[in-house]
Amino acid sequence: MNSTDTKECCPRFDPAPWDGKVVTWQDKRFLRDHVTSLFHIPLNYGAVMTRNTAIIDAADARTDTRLILTDENSLWGADVYFEVSKDIPNRQMTSLSGTFLAKVFEGPFSNMQTWIKDMTAYVASENRQLRKLYFYYTTCPKCAKKYGKNYIVILAEV
Repeated sequence: MNSTDTKECCPRFDPAPWDGKVVTWQDKRFLRDHVTSLFHIPLNYGAVMTRNTAIIDAADARTDTRLILTDENSLWGADVYFEVSKDIPNRQMTSLSGTFLAKVFEGPFSNMQTWIKDMTAYVASENRQLRKLYFYYTTCPKCAKKYGKNYIVILAEV
């Protein structure tokens, strides 16, 4: 078996259902955790992903979409939201409701400031008021390398 035949942890991402779409959620269920950062550079993202994936799998609460959102709410950390199919006892659960404009970006993370500016302009062009941004990192670095694409979806709560 060659390296392109090995199963990776992240499914291949299809940008079509996300790019330029309006997403509406009503009480969409998430397990919430926190990543420690230094000037928005995550220090323990991998450990948080591994821990929560194991918790979600043990609770049989994984969803088909495997949606994980990041709220970059501080220079020193970010809240991470793992979509789940049901509440998990003894874990911090939350839900998100609202309308979100979604736009897909592709490339290295060093483009993030440009993408945020582009997303802000996109929201304004749709005559909407930006309330908050969430970031959906669609694949881990290993899978992004395997697939040859590093897609990020920015969801603007409006």
